[in-house]
Amino acid sequence: MGASHSKSDSTDEKVFRNETPISFSPDVVNQLSDRLEAPQTTPERQSILDAHIRARIRDELEHLKRDEESVRREIELALEKENLDKEAAMAGKASEGDDNTTGNVKNSTVLLGDLEDIRAKIERHQSSKAGPEFPEVEAHGKAVADCYKKNKNHPLLCSSEVAGFKAAVDRLEQHYFYSLH
Repeated sequence: MGASHSKSDSTDEKVFRNETPISFSPDVVNQLSDRLEAPQTTPERQSILDAHIRARIRDELEHLKRDEESVRREIELALEKENLDKEAAMAGKASEGDDNTTGNVKNSTVLLGDLEDIRAKIERHQSSKAGPEFPEVEAHGKAVADCYKKNKNHPLLCSSEVAGFKAAVDRLEQHYFYSLH
């Protein structure tokens, strides 16, 4: 059923013949034959191709760097959130009196505030320590140091300066003790 019509016979080929001759100029023929002999690209074309490839590579590198930076930011944010969640969970356990934790666990913002308070106290202490509040003790201490420097081989000669320093320290301790009570 129709099988005979769907097959093409090889005897029905049609051939068209060109009645007009085609001719090419010698320049075109020489250029085509030169390209067949040397299939390499010209230096100008090669430099254009190289520049294009370099530009594509540079664009791709920039794209990858942007992607890498965004992934890094996402990871840092996720880790920060995870750490804050852990700190909050640990602080909750510590406040409940869990046996697995010792002491209070604080988050980083509270710890930073505590560090600032301690730093301020240290600075106040250092500034108060800078001025000589007890000139008598400092004078006797300086006298002991000078005596030891003069008598390096005979430190026992400085016993009177040491006794004066001890007496000044005792007076300072008594003053401090009575000021507390």
